[in-house]
Amino acid sequence: MAQVAHAPRLELRHATKSFGRVRALVDGELTLWPGEVHALLGENGAGKSTLVKILAGVHRPDTGQLMVDGIDRSFATPAEARDAGIAVIYQEPTLFFDLSIAENIYMGRQPVGRFGRIDYAVMQKEVDALLAELGVDLDADRLVRGLSIADQQVIEIAKALSLNANLLIMDEPTAALSLPEVERLFAIVRKLRERGVAILFITHRIEEVFALTQRVTIMRDGAKVFDALTSELDTASIVAKMVGRDLDTFYPKADVRPGDVRLAVRKLTRAGVFRDISFEVRAGEIVALAGLVGAGRSEVARAIFGIDPIDSGEVCMAGKRLPPGRPAAAVRSGLALVPEDRRHQGLALELSIARNASMTVLSRLTRFGLLARAREVALASTWGTRLQLKASDMLAPVGTLSGGNQQKVVLGKWLATGPKVLIVDEPTRGIDVGAKAEVYGTLSKLVSEGMAVLMISSELPEVLGMADRILVMHEGRISAELARAEASEERVMAAALGQPGFHLGRAA
Repeated sequence: MAQVAHAPRLELRHATKSFGRVRALVDGELTLWPGEVHALLGENGAGKSTLVKILAGVHRPDTGQLMVDGIDRSFATPAEARDAGIAVIYQEPTLFFDLSIAENIYMGRQPVGRFGRIDYAVMQKEVDALLAELGVDLDADRLVRGLSIADQQVIEIAKALSLNANLLIMDEPTAALSLPEVERLFAIVRKLRERGVAILFITHRIEEVFALTQRVTIMRDGAKVFDALTSELDTASIVAKMVGRDLDTFYPKADVRPGDVRLAVRKLTRAGVFRDISFEVRAGEIVALAGLVGAGRSEVARAIFGIDPIDSGEVCMAGKRLPPGRPAAAVRSGLALVPEDRRHQGLALELSIARNASMTVLSRLTRFGLLARAREVALASTWGTRLQLKASDMLAPVGTLSGGNQQKVVLGKWLATGPKVLIVDEPTRGIDVGAKAEVYGTLSKLVSEGMAVLMISSELPEVLGMADRILVMHEGRISAELARAEASEERVMAAALGQPGFHLGRAA
């Protein structure tokens, strides 16, 4: 049973913060209680990051009051926030890869023995005890290099506990984790809650809010607009508060009668990765490829597009066989791929929005070997308008955009090629709920216009909300095919885990 709290661990009242003429935080308010997991939600640009940086001592508020354990505080540095018991666990931990877990946890404050030398035995014993308390099987003397993001986050949590932190801020901690890793992290968070730690949990995944948190605060336009007990809310009410408008349906699925077969995959095999993959996608249809991380979904998409090699099988576009291993031929046939990792595989972050949006069709924009910037900007603006891109200058670096707007640029880049089949891998990963709704609207409009979409997603609500058919992969094979009407989270998960009672074609 979590500890009963009689006073808040932290209170932030009427905090403001401006950077030049930009008001990043207009009225920041937050109350965190011991033994409670508190969700902080809001679209990108809502002010969440600025608020967190104030709590972490990175920024000082221009106005407002910060109370920690009933004491009025003002942090000039992150070290002061740390000394007050506040620790931040970021999405991508910052550790020293060539040092051990124990050395990372006690960096700068190692226990010393006789003659002032570091007492490695004591340090290792204390770290082993911390890791055991968290219920994870890691050796304190192991080097950090090679550890997963999930294990690195555990190290950061252990470091916070070693510093006697009683307020933990977790910023998008699950964005890069597999489902089993998310479940382990949640188990650790629950243990911390039982100890009376106050936890601020920032996420774009609504299902995580209901699985883990007890209270929700929602920000919009730099201010707190709503807070309530999680038990009093549902998905629709959270989404409406976040975006500031009612959404008729979060998943605006178009009701389209499927047409001719656009993409046919037959017995596609790559040894040790996937085998005997066969399916079809028709015009006006969204087919989802679901399954756990590591099931081979992204690898199938890359092989279809010609990026990765295959050992056998074939891919046909509109009845014509594609030559394997030739992405350019796939593009000419009308196939497009929006990759999972937009920042590293879909965009050149240092180049402009216009250059990124036009990269796939540069030959159309050149005359006598020269690229016309005006035509490049015009193309980017056209797709930007259609996809509701929030950008004031098409010549600004694409890396300055939010995650949701970066995803729109990648979509626009590929839609500019006029594809007949669009493969989208994790289309809404790491973007806020308002941007998700816009991406779903775009996909729905595309299929209503006759495009065929193959969607790879790890978010079950997204799969169930948008797909006409669901293909579930388990250990490199398609373990089940579910029609929209018969699909449920339980059935998809059972097939993804390879549980008996499922076979290709239908659920038993």
